[in-house]
Amino acid sequence: MRIKGINLGGWLLMEGYLLGGRNIPESAFKRRFKKIYGEKELRKFERSFRDNFITESDFKNISALGANTIRLPFNHRLVEKSPFSYDPNGIAYLRKALRWAEKYKIKVILDLHAAAGAQNFDWHGDSSGKAGLWQSSQYKRRTIALWQVLADKFKDEKALIGYDLLNEPVLGDISHDVLKRFYGQLIKGIREIDKNRRIFLEGDLWATRIDFLKSLIDENISISIHTYEPLQYTFNFTPFYRFPGKIEGGFWDEKTIIRHLQRYFDFSQKYKTQIFVGEFGINWRGGFWGETDWLKSILKAFKQLGFGYTYWTYKAVSNSIFPDGIYQYIPNKPFINREGPIIGWERYLDLWGEQKMSIVDSWKTKNYTPANPLIAVLNKFFKEN
Repeated sequence: MRIKGINLGGWLLMEGYLLGGRNIPESAFKRRFKKIYGEKELRKFERSFRDNFITESDFKNISALGANTIRLPFNHRLVEKSPFSYDPNGIAYLRKALRWAEKYKIKVILDLHAAAGAQNFDWHGDSSGKAGLWQSSQYKRRTIALWQVLADKFKDEKALIGYDLLNEPVLGDISHDVLKRFYGQLIKGIREIDKNRRIFLEGDLWATRIDFLKSLIDENISISIHTYEPLQYTFNFTPFYRFPGKIEGGFWDEKTIIRHLQRYFDFSQKYKTQIFVGEFGINWRGGFWGETDWLKSILKAFKQLGFGYTYWTYKAVSNSIFPDGIYQYIPNKPFINREGPIIGWERYLDLWGEQKMSIVDSWKTKNYTPANPLIAVLNKFFKEN
């Protein structure tokens, strides 16, 4: 089966921009919430978010779109109650997702988006600016133990494809050998429990550098890349670029995208492995800047090169930058407050007490507007052989 699907970003790891706000780490936001409202209310808040942002109806909808796979990003904090101690409630959310997926005949890839200590320097790794995983043997042991727990819990789930071990690791000036050695330990730990599920390995520098992983490849290991090129266009960091067209001093079209991906195809052929594009996506600007042309071009490239893929992402508060959702929250409620100075989820900190019901209601997909042109393109490619 060639993977063709969607990421459920923001559900089991909250991301600021997906909720209309600044990209501060999830743990930092929750510490502030707890300081204002207390531990008990924080737990209620977490439960309300997870029970409303994604529900069974979203799995049904994704299946109806023609997708065959969901990539499911999660924070280690969802499952880890404390070091080497695990929260059955967090595990229950992962199990619920797998059962919904089985019901609607779609598969799931579990994606550790934020490991203990953080595997990169970014908010989506729940990092405060350091990649502490590479500096701490305890964080590494915790990550191995976490994957062993999950493999033990889920190895018999029919909907599970496998395990995406680390989302977008960034090593900085640390040798690639450190990541390669750690992946070897993770693979060994998982294979002691689950010998059958596929394991996905992402390269350094946000899953773009993969050559050093060649010695880890076997028949049940796939290499995962992420691609958002050209970044200034897809993220809308530089406004008014159009695709196809001149972007950052070069001309980008379908052929340019193929050339950009060629090195990954060559790698897959040389080392007899599958390439899985775990993330790609675009900021939706109403379709006026060639967004659907870019999406068609990159999906044609994936088809031509034989790459599997999952689109980033399913739903988001409508933004002017970053790849947002195929479903978008458009209203400018007080807890969105696009005019600032405080925007998006940080407004929850001021308004949760008085506007709790409105905030919870805003998380439901029924209140999101579909970006129908993007959905139509994805649907077409999902359903093609």
